[in-house]
Amino acid sequence: MLVKFKLNGDPVEVRLQSGDRLLVDVLREDLKMTGTKHGCGIGACGTCTVLVDGYPVASCLQLAALVDGTEIRTIEGLASASSLHPVQQAFVNQSALQCGICIPGHIMAACALLEKTPQPTDAEIRASVDSVYCRCTGYSRISEAYKEAAMLARKAAK
Repeated sequence: MLVKFKLNGDPVEVRLQSGDRLLVDVLREDLKMTGTKHGCGIGACGTCTVLVDGYPVASCLQLAALVDGTEIRTIEGLASASSLHPVQQAFVNQSALQCGICIPGHIMAACALLEKTPQPTDAEIRASVDSVYCRCTGYSRISEAYKEAAMLARKAAK
């Protein structure tokens, strides 16, 4: 089965031997997008979050066969050659990084929220933050990173 989609803006084709391969495995093993982490395997922890057509998706639950024709963004597709994405920069600025397992999922969840809601409320931020487990930082620095990312994105848009 041949699956075609855009990955971080570039067209890709992946030949699947079976229709039951998970997107997280195709991304990591076939396409070498190892920023997407494999965590719990049941869609609960959020470490495998990627954006499919702009929406956050647990790639450990998503069958790769079903992403044909979609646009997928991973953590590798955010930064430009010269600068970090505003969300990535905010996570650095707020020291919202520790072991790195959950951070790609948090950053992708933040991107999804901020693209749909440029000025999110505290409750909207909390709901997005709660979609990805973190056992290292706690959530206060991550929440502050969301707020700074929203401010950085507004400045960049001017």
